[in-house]
Amino acid sequence: MESTTPRVRLTPWSESDLDLLRAANAPELMHHLGGPETEEQLLKRHKRYVALSADRKGRGRMFRISLAPAGEAVGTIGFWEQTWQGRKVYETGWAVLAAHQGRGIAVTAVADVVDLARAEARHRYLHAFPSIGNPPSNRLCRRAGFSLRDECELEYPPGRPMRCNDWRLDLRPGDPAD
Repeated sequence: MESTTPRVRLTPWSESDLDLLRAANAPELMHHLGGPETEEQLLKRHKRYVALSADRKGRGRMFRISLAPAGEAVGTIGFWEQTWQGRKVYETGWAVLAAHQGRGIAVTAVADVVDLARAEARHRYLHAFPSIGNPPSNRLCRRAGFSLRDECELEYPPGRPMRCNDWRLDLRPGDPAD
């Protein structure tokens, strides 16, 4: 039986991905993150994404999610270094354009990002912090193999408190806990 989940390809974020970032800034996608960003905020974020993807020191990467083989851009995903509860970890986040949600694209992209973060061999854990009011992202975390740790409060965007779930995935299962 052939899978109905579309094949996806992750491509490092580039200068040409600004329009995708604008598309992902839609109110229905940014609802749980404080609402759409201004053009100035998007340009700053785009610049950060380009720089992160050019970094070869293992601090993370941002990607365009495309459908294979055609290459249609359908979302964003990445992982980056973060200090969480006193230790360096990777954090991940994603967005799949509304027209492409519910098809398994995000779970496939998250699995690919887990593999890429694991290959860096830099940090033990990968965390995701979806809003507690975002059931699809929380289900995705569980489906992708993350373990729910606790609820927490973060600021996103800076200055706006957000109640989140702290999901964690061990990038080195089987190693003694550090």
